[in-house]
Parts: sequence; structure tokens; C-alpha cells
Amino acid sequence: MDNKKLKKEILNGKIFIYPTDTIYGLGCDATNEKAVNKIKQIKERDKDKPLSIIAPNKEWIKENCIVNTDLDKYLPGPYTLILKKKISNFLNHISSTDSLGIRIPDNEFCKQIQKSNVPFVTTSVNLSHEPFATEISTISPSILEQVDHIIEQENLSGTPSTLIINGKEIKR
Repeated sequence: MDNKKLKKEILNGKIFIYPTDTIYGLGCDATNEKAVNKIKQIKERDKDKPLSIIAPNKEWIKENCIVNTDLDKYLPGPYTLILKKKISNFLNHISSTDSLGIRIPDNEFCKQIQKSNVPFVTTSVNLSHEPFATEISTISPSILEQVDHIIEQENLSGTPSTLIINGKEIKR
């Protein structure tokens, strides 16, 4: 999919299964509350459980979050930084807490996503409490039929991103 079409589909609230640098993600424009709610429904996820986002860039992170760690050390890469929001109700439908999980995966497709200049939901593509996917063939058909686009890539690491909270690494 070319960048222009991808950006249009993201901004139109389409739901994607896509590769990251770790596992397959399920995502959409994080500013589109209807699309975000559809992702929570697809995952059968508690509506109050926070989601993470792929930030458009590091400047966006600095504008919207209190940065207490070296962004260059972790991003892009297989990390999710948990940062405090500058405005507590910012993206409240993503995270109703005062913090936000932020990623910039080191992956070509995710770099294309960033060109849409909107935060993009990134959550593992599986039903809550089930194993995450490293191959499209292992994704539940009930999930596959509810998304608009499936982007396939081989050889994902298979290890979920490491959390960074207050500068400390927490493996999952």
C-alpha cells in the first residue's frame, strides 16, 4: 500500500493488523474514538484497560508527555515507554490514567504509519489473555474478519516490547 493510500485509510478510521519489530499489532488512528472502541471490542478487552500508541515522532512525545528518560536510548526500538501526560485527560479513551504507553517500533511499516502524523494504537493482535501472534496464520479468524487491512511480514522477534517505567526496564 503506498503512503498516500495508507495515510487516507488511517485517517478514515480503518483497522489494521500490522507487523512491528516484535509481534503483530492491531491498530488504528488513536484520535478516532469509534475506531479505538472497535479495537477494544475485537480484542474483547476491558474498556478501561489502557492501550499504547505509536507516536508520530519524538517531538510529539515531548509536546504531549513529561519525558523522564532518554528517548534516543529506547526509540526506535522494542520498548514501550510509560510516560505521564502533560494534560491528564489527553487521549483519555486510550488511557484513562495520567500516563500513556508510547512506542516507536524499529520497523519499515511502522515508519510509514508515523507519516500520517497522528498517534496510532498499538496493541497485540490477540484476544485478551491469549498468546500474541508472530504469524498471520495463528491469528483467530474472528479477529481477521473484523479488520480492514492485514499487512504481512516474516521473521518478527516474537518477544513483546520491554516496558520502561521511570527509566527502569521491565520485561513482560
